[in-house]
Amino acid sequence: MTIDKLYNDPGLVEFYDIENGWTADSEYLHRMATGRASILDLGCGTGLLAAAFAREGGKRVVGVDPAAAMLEIARQRPGGKRVRWIEGDGRTIRLGETFDLVLLSGHAFQVFLTGEDQLAALRTIAAHLSPEGRFIFDSRNPEVEEWKEWTPAESERTIVHPDLGDVFAWNDVRHDPSTGIVEYDTFYRVATDERTYSAQSKIAFPSYEDLVSMMDEAGLVVERWLGGWDGRPFAAAAPEIIPIGRRR
Repeated sequence: MTIDKLYNDPGLVEFYDIENGWTADSEYLHRMATGRASILDLGCGTGLLAAAFAREGGKRVVGVDPAAAMLEIARQRPGGKRVRWIEGDGRTIRLGETFDLVLLSGHAFQVFLTGEDQLAALRTIAAHLSPEGRFIFDSRNPEVEEWKEWTPAESERTIVHPDLGDVFAWNDVRHDPSTGIVEYDTFYRVATDERTYSAQSKIAFPSYEDLVSMMDEAGLVVERWLGGWDGRPFAAAAPEIIPIGRRR
């Protein structure tokens, strides 16, 4: 994976929580974590969810992310001192411990661009699951072609930065049909002085069939497939592919 400025540039990371706050996935995962004593947030980002778990007390919470700039924000959160934050790669990290819940949210799984990388990430999940533990992650359904909405005209928006004020934001996108990789640009232009921050990102859109075929090889069993964070079952036109399962 190449280094993505969107997650590694401190100036750009400041926009992350403004655009990606506590949403339906956070609510679902927060409920799922009830009664679980140990949680691994693999791809924890700025730590919003992991810190919330830790604030409840009585839980062993570990947050792993490859981006130091994201983890710096995570450490400053209320409850952040109760989380063990680790800078690491979800494909290769091995902590030598297991957890009651292993999760990847915010479509973090899609940063793994090849089948080999995706299988490696799934094996990481399996390696850290306790015998009764459960895993969950989300990936956008390629059949829906959500990237078609990431054009400048479709994605224009204004956000409010606590220090910079109004910021005009938009995206642009390119899709490679031969690989399924989507490359998208993110732009933030400060209203007061026209300063522009930008980043280029790449994500994969593995199909439901791709994910099914990798699970057994990774040592995982899927018990339920959801199609959205509202709990709907997966179907061909569902916006999300969300497997929930256990170690084989």
